[in-house]
Amino acid sequence: MSELLNRRLALLSDRNNLSLLEQCLHGIERECLRVTGQARLAQTPHPEALGAALTHEQITTDYSESLLEFITPALANPADTLASLDKIHRFAYSKLGNEYLWSPSMPCPLPAEEDIPIAYYGTSNIGQLKYVYRKGLALRYGKTMQCIAGIHYNFSLPEKLWPLLKQDEGFVGTDRDYQSSAYIALIRNFRRYSWLLMYLFGASPALDAGFLRGRSHQLEQWDADTLYLPYATSLRMSDLGYQSNAQAGLTPCYNDLDSYIDSLRKAVATPYAPYVEIGTRKDGEWIQLNTNILQIENEYYSNIRPKRVTYSGERPIQALMARGIQYVEVRCLDINPFLPMGIDLQQSRFIDAFVLFCALQDSPQLTDNECGNATSNFLSVVKEGRRPDLELQRNGQPIDLKFWATELLEKIAPIVQLLDASNGSDEHAKSLATQQAKVNNSALTPSAQVLASMTEHKEGFTAFSFRQSQAHAEHFRSEPLSTDDQSTFETLARNSIAQQSELEQTEETVDFDTFVGAYQASILAISN
Repeated sequence: MSELLNRRLALLSDRNNLSLLEQCLHGIERECLRVTGQARLAQTPHPEALGAALTHEQITTDYSESLLEFITPALANPADTLASLDKIHRFAYSKLGNEYLWSPSMPCPLPAEEDIPIAYYGTSNIGQLKYVYRKGLALRYGKTMQCIAGIHYNFSLPEKLWPLLKQDEGFVGTDRDYQSSAYIALIRNFRRYSWLLMYLFGASPALDAGFLRGRSHQLEQWDADTLYLPYATSLRMSDLGYQSNAQAGLTPCYNDLDSYIDSLRKAVATPYAPYVEIGTRKDGEWIQLNTNILQIENEYYSNIRPKRVTYSGERPIQALMARGIQYVEVRCLDINPFLPMGIDLQQSRFIDAFVLFCALQDSPQLTDNECGNATSNFLSVVKEGRRPDLELQRNGQPIDLKFWATELLEKIAPIVQLLDASNGSDEHAKSLATQQAKVNNSALTPSAQVLASMTEHKEGFTAFSFRQSQAHAEHFRSEPLSTDDQSTFETLARNSIAQQSELEQTEETVDFDTFVGAYQASILAISN
């Protein structure tokens, strides 16, 4: 173990500091498609009984009107975060009628591209902005791609921890500068090691054949309607999940916050010829927000993002520039179709330990060569992570995946011990043992279990996924929320509708064109 990691662990295990680890915050965003009883995309509007997607803090939509997104508050105990997510699911099921929540990440059989409904957020300027942004995504990447769902795991280390580490390491600069540089260092390590998460938690080895819309591919045929790769862990995170020529040249540098912000700022302000050719309007209607590489910062697809809570009307880049990094958003997690919420506490415990390891471990700058290796290791694991004797690249040398995975888990072990010591349990140790078992035996990984279940039931991707969706629906419906909890959610839904209505009636002092112009100008105004 490195000297720096040892020193940081010693500092955290000090009696006065141990309780700090209980103050990490955890938030989860879970996306899922609404589907019909025939396992087809629900083309109904976002259920009004769930509230207004624009203004509801916990229940919204992502890309499509059919793609729900459930958002928990950020809480200190991951068990509470998951309890919160559980309640959102139960409330949603009380309002879904005869619809279901689709159990995996890869979508159900989809209608024709033009029949996939884009999420609609009403007539307010901000509502229209969200809608036009999604029209731009449809234009740039196609609607099919936008129907993939995932789990985003938000994690922050305690604010009180940073000054402690900063002082110990003699960092010259403000607390905020240290905190941001430490989060960027975490992200660099995440890029180095996130292939491990794909091996352990990837759960999308198969998909509906119609998803590819006739494009050429290297997948194998499972049956007439299902494509798969025998050793894949996460086709969702493979290159067939997301293709973007415009973003290909955009590799934000994770050397420091300024260079990261600068690369995104440039992408949001730099025209991209094919988009310029299309223009921003067609027949007088807006079809994309601008003709730049990115319409807005969030269009950049990455496995992990540095984040800061934004103020009303503030852009993500502005918030990061003004106040630094507050937390990270892990974006590469598949939905586990065997779990009612797509994630459970055991997985959450391991992710905490893994992200903390990335934060506390030495994190030198990424060389060009290392950046390339990180990307190719990740792609190897999502496409063939369970292949026996698969080798990855480390420091220009081949290394056996299982050997490296075991080595990483051994390095994470002291962090697991600290976390368990801080909350007086052995839950993190149990989770670590479960992950080691998956490394020893790939049949225990979710991706292998998906294919095993399909084999056992002699079924394809859709039948398997819908069977799981029905089981989860039964799980949530069989135990409704308490009267008090149900009433709380009903109130949130009503209030969000009132809030959207108020926005639409009161805010329109400027027309939409002017509003978009001001929104664009806000990014251009940010200088280096």
